[in-house]
Amino acid sequence: MTKLQKIGVALPLGILFAAILLSLPRNPKLNYEYRKGAPWKYETLISPFDFPILKTDDQILAERLQHTSRVVPYYRYSDEVVGRSLRNVQNMDLGPFAHLRPVISAAVSDIYEKGIVSDEGVTVPQGSSASGILYIQRGKKAVSCPVSEVYLLAEAREALKASVAEAAPGADVDSLFRSLPVADLIVPNLAYDKTTTDIVRSGADQEISPTLGYVSAGQLIVSNGEIVTAETAQIIASYEREYSNNISSGNPGIMYWAGNAIVALMIVLLFFLSVLFFNPAIFADKGKFLYLLMVFAVFTLASIIVPRVEPGMVCMVPFVLCALFLEAFFDDRLILLLYSVSLYPIALYADNGVALFFVFLIGGVVSIISFKRFNKGWRQFLNAFITFAVMFVVYLGLHFTDFIGGNILRTGSYLFVSAMLCVAGYPLTYLFERIFNLVSVYRLSELCDTSLPLLRELEQKAPGTFQHSLQVMNMADAVAVSVGADVQLIRAGALYHDIGKMLNPLCFVENESMLVPEGVDRYHDNLTPAQSAQYIIKHVTDGLELAQRHHLPSVIRNFIATHHGTTVVTYFFDKHLRAGGDEADRADFTYPGGKPVTREQVILMLCDSIEAASRSLKDYSAASFDRFVEGIVAGKEEEGQFSEAEISLRDLCTVKASLKAYLSQMYHERIAYPKRKIKQ
Repeated sequence: MTKLQKIGVALPLGILFAAILLSLPRNPKLNYEYRKGAPWKYETLISPFDFPILKTDDQILAERLQHTSRVVPYYRYSDEVVGRSLRNVQNMDLGPFAHLRPVISAAVSDIYEKGIVSDEGVTVPQGSSASGILYIQRGKKAVSCPVSEVYLLAEAREALKASVAEAAPGADVDSLFRSLPVADLIVPNLAYDKTTTDIVRSGADQEISPTLGYVSAGQLIVSNGEIVTAETAQIIASYEREYSNNISSGNPGIMYWAGNAIVALMIVLLFFLSVLFFNPAIFADKGKFLYLLMVFAVFTLASIIVPRVEPGMVCMVPFVLCALFLEAFFDDRLILLLYSVSLYPIALYADNGVALFFVFLIGGVVSIISFKRFNKGWRQFLNAFITFAVMFVVYLGLHFTDFIGGNILRTGSYLFVSAMLCVAGYPLTYLFERIFNLVSVYRLSELCDTSLPLLRELEQKAPGTFQHSLQVMNMADAVAVSVGADVQLIRAGALYHDIGKMLNPLCFVENESMLVPEGVDRYHDNLTPAQSAQYIIKHVTDGLELAQRHHLPSVIRNFIATHHGTTVVTYFFDKHLRAGGDEADRADFTYPGGKPVTREQVILMLCDSIEAASRSLKDYSAASFDRFVEGIVAGKEEEGQFSEAEISLRDLCTVKASLKAYLSQMYHERIAYPKRKIKQ
């Protein structure tokens, strides 16, 4: 790397170090590893200060449900409804029953005094059970009343009829109620007051104490070797929480800052070494490096900050999305290592950290594997369900063995949200692809579709070149696998490396032999060697222009530019020299470059040369293939084509062996089948 590139790597890493250092907890935390039913393996623990015994989430939830189940509904008494009904009694034309008006009015008043609700009955607050009691709010006073003493609307109307009949024994009450809408005078005068009921419910929740009791300073918490019971585990957890809160009240000491600095440095160093050993070419690709660093930083900081701010929400964070963001652009080995490193702070700083680390690690690994099959359209939801199911099952296993606590339903719902957020967040990959100028494996897969218009055009205009590209692609695929190179990238590069030839297909022998009939002058017959060489060389610049016009990614354009490097058009240069040309004219016969840099570009250069030259082979023996491949590779080395390439001698030897094996498979000897004589 150049000095500028080193600065471009070191500066973002320094920023990442500072961000992690400032995000790490500034107060120590007691990380005792213990579980119920197992002996306490540490020294005897005596409380150095007074602290409350905190209730568990399950205990608080149980008490809250118990309080909620006892919440009594509040109803507001409406004097306005009563007054309106009594006025309607006075204004109603009773005809021959006018003498009953005082009786009806008195009966209506008595019924309203008890209260009337709708026929649906008394509303029971959500989460509560019917208590048989309600409160009736009249003005500023609320009075409890048995539900049985309050009328339903239908009951109130029947009671009105019965009261009138009892007060006026000689009257034809049935005729009165049939001929006149007297029963309609009765309407509900008690309205459910949800606001007041909810306020009372909230007050009941606030009355729930978060503590079970206190432990005094000097009191024994647990002895060495003592079996940790559920009660003891609760006291230890409360002690850890209080210890953390007490220490955080002061400023962290220099030693604590130094410890945090070491932790931050180790995380950054692991990131750097992971990239260095698994894919050092990333450092030279600014877009890839910054994207990788951004994803790693976001999820590493999330695994630090979320446990500090809201410990209970850790399970809702979509940490698996980190692995999916990386899976689109990097190989699995690097992904798994960096994903694991990004989760380290959870193991260090979250409650039940080691267990949660295990849950998310397994979930991420399974998600990467299943995402390769379920990555399009609705199948992403299937991948999310698989991820959730695996994480939840792992959590249940750890919960049942007391490695992790918490409410199962709540944790399960958090993990479900986390898995679904992966589906919602994954489309950001396409945005990042544009921002950081990246090419995902799915984009490369699309580019390898030979039905795409550009490749169709190449097949029609330059069929020989198209077939050559397919052969190079297959050869490069086999070689890439042998050295662990990016197979999908090299396949795409091989398909497009010669697209410039479609602009002048007859200039190239593989097309000329297919498109030009026998006896017709060949393209180069009337050209000088220098002119022929320039037309040959031009397919590189033509290819780059076509790639730009069709918006091919820069990594594909790099294959077009480097597949000949700075080599010489040997056939025409030798012809030029035989005709008395000057050696100094070499520049006119040289490709403009540049030289291949990545392993994939080196492989394509060799496969392109070997596939084309192998057509002239006459001897298909292993020794012939050995000499042939060694000669091609040596020639490229002598011309300095690998001087800038990031390929080791070991990889180059593997490439040569793979090329020889491929040629042996492609040009294996065949038996000569005897000709059958056709009977006349």
